[in-house]
Amino acid sequence: MTDTWVPPEGSWASSEARRRNMQAIRSRDTKPELRIRQLVHAGGLRYRVAARPLPGLRRTADMVFRPTKVAVFVDGCYWHGCPEHYVSPRTNPGYWSEKVARNVARDRDTDKILTGEGWLVLRFWEHEPSDVCADKIAAAVLARRSGHPNV
Repeated sequence: MTDTWVPPEGSWASSEARRRNMQAIRSRDTKPELRIRQLVHAGGLRYRVAARPLPGLRRTADMVFRPTKVAVFVDGCYWHGCPEHYVSPRTNPGYWSEKVARNVARDRDTDKILTGEGWLVLRFWEHEPSDVCADKIAAAVLARRSGHPNV
């Protein structure tokens, strides 16, 4: 047996420690997401968590308000290419930059599909103040309830 770590075939991991670190990153229920959900719920609004807005669309929104057709996404700065905070990694930069670019393209495609079906898509960066995000979500949902679908 050797002490040298060998990544599994086709792996993106540059080391065993990096692999463990990346596998531990949450895809849902992040701290910013939980805080926004808590504030929106405290405001009396109810929603679905990590749900597909459209049954045939294999993509989930962080919060879904089906009756008013509002889909909310809380995007991580690294994974979704935040213009303020994204920094290409020093290790394996080609792979990660391409992955983030694919994520951004998928986000735009999701926005286009949902908007085409009459949904309002709200996207927030993880670094945005949770209370501001929650207020915008509540305002949009309440406006749509009152008959203003383009809000």
